[in-house]
Amino acid sequence: MTAVLNKIFDSLPLGSLAGVRSSKADPPGVQEKLLRQLLTRASDTQFGREFGFQEIGNASNVVRAYQRLVPLHEFEDLKPYFDRVRRGEADVTWPGTFTDFAVSSGTASSGKILPVSRETLEGNNRFGVGTAVNYSARSGNVSMWFGKMLSLPGRIEEDGEGSGRLIGEVSGLQSKYSPSFISRIYQVVPNEVLFMDNWDQKLDAVVERTLDEDVRVLVMVPTWALVLFEKLIDAHRSAHGSNASTVHDVWPNLSVFFSGGVALSSYRELLEQMIGGPVDFIESYGASEGFFAFQDDPRRRDMLLHLDNNVFYEFVPLDQVGTDDPERRTVADVETGVRYALYATTCSGLWSYAVGDVVRFTDLDPHRIVVAGRTSEMIDRYGEAVFGEEAREALEEACEAVGVRFTDYHIAPLEADRGRLPGHQWLIEFERAPTNLEGFAQLIDEYLQSVNRHYQIRREAKAFAGPTITPVPRGTFVGWLEASRPRVSAQTKVPRMSEEREIADRVLRFAAEKRE
Repeated sequence: MTAVLNKIFDSLPLGSLAGVRSSKADPPGVQEKLLRQLLTRASDTQFGREFGFQEIGNASNVVRAYQRLVPLHEFEDLKPYFDRVRRGEADVTWPGTFTDFAVSSGTASSGKILPVSRETLEGNNRFGVGTAVNYSARSGNVSMWFGKMLSLPGRIEEDGEGSGRLIGEVSGLQSKYSPSFISRIYQVVPNEVLFMDNWDQKLDAVVERTLDEDVRVLVMVPTWALVLFEKLIDAHRSAHGSNASTVHDVWPNLSVFFSGGVALSSYRELLEQMIGGPVDFIESYGASEGFFAFQDDPRRRDMLLHLDNNVFYEFVPLDQVGTDDPERRTVADVETGVRYALYATTCSGLWSYAVGDVVRFTDLDPHRIVVAGRTSEMIDRYGEAVFGEEAREALEEACEAVGVRFTDYHIAPLEADRGRLPGHQWLIEFERAPTNLEGFAQLIDEYLQSVNRHYQIRREAKAFAGPTITPVPRGTFVGWLEASRPRVSAQTKVPRMSEEREIADRVLRFAAEKRE
């Protein structure tokens, strides 16, 4: 059956996945053609005239010309243009006016607000459907199409009374404009519930509407799935007097979980335990700037970079970010095993824009990546230079070694004090804490020394202490988020690392109050 489905899949023009297949044959060529198209479309915009897009688009080597004339941009560099777009001006960084805006970080009043074109939203929706079709063909799972789908998109709202504009999380915008066959046939909860203001009340309403539905597909951020699952199981016990203990007791036909927003690896085992039955996890990599990669092979944990989804990619070696003349690599000259900061040029008028993520290539034929953290996700307070990816892997290795699981964590510096060496404090919310915290800390310490020379040297020189593990009660991080933010949503994330103690101290105070 799977072989037949694969053959059918490979013969069909399935939207964005047709572009995936063609781009495997000539990755640099597909990206160069896409860049030329973007430049041509935007040549008569203010930004395009300012940077000479018409000249660049006609150059024989369009990539070289583009990188020579258009610099790398941070959000603050493009914010004056984005502000004008948000006020309704036309033809600023992309042709026409915009009605949709994504909150990349922060809030709708003071965060990073990015314009999102209808072309981007349509491309992202094709990406999502294509990911599902690809999974079905590769796995042989066709039963998923005969039940219901539950998603948990972020919140969107009107951007100014009577403006006709929408602002919020990109997952909410995607849901607003989802294909009609999805919303009418598969979507189990209507948008008026999915877009409720209060996140906790929304989860309760979702549970109430899905208790007796045939949910077979989940599309959501793993962190909020944990909260949803607990509510679902408790509600089923109350409503039906059941002894349900897993999600499969409520939704016996659930077979696939499409994950995004945060690294799945940190939550996979706990999700599997809570689901309590066979389920496939398919991870995708999307952001406010665009949808970039997806897990095309269920047997692999890395993701296929989508080279024909209206995004031209540039990759800057992480150690060159912020230097005067960093290398700007493309898919033509990236290498495996190197950490790169990702920059995106898109049909929403983003030009060599710093996404803020770090990626690492695992394969170049085809191009596969893993997300290795954020460009700002590193602690180097004492010269230890520990990256977010290394910390997460160390925690996962230690948990696997002693047979425990975690749900959330945050790492902060510990200053030297009265003979104590400086070090890191790990606030960890365990499902069940290890009995030997010192031994657990040693496992993390040994892993970090094995993968990080800076850390190893400081440990060997006795200039740096091993990790201090501080367990916090279950529900601490979610509770702290709800108490410290005006609102939380599907994309609200726990900050994993900080070189300051502000977050750690607030979480510890909240945990102490929770214990009382």
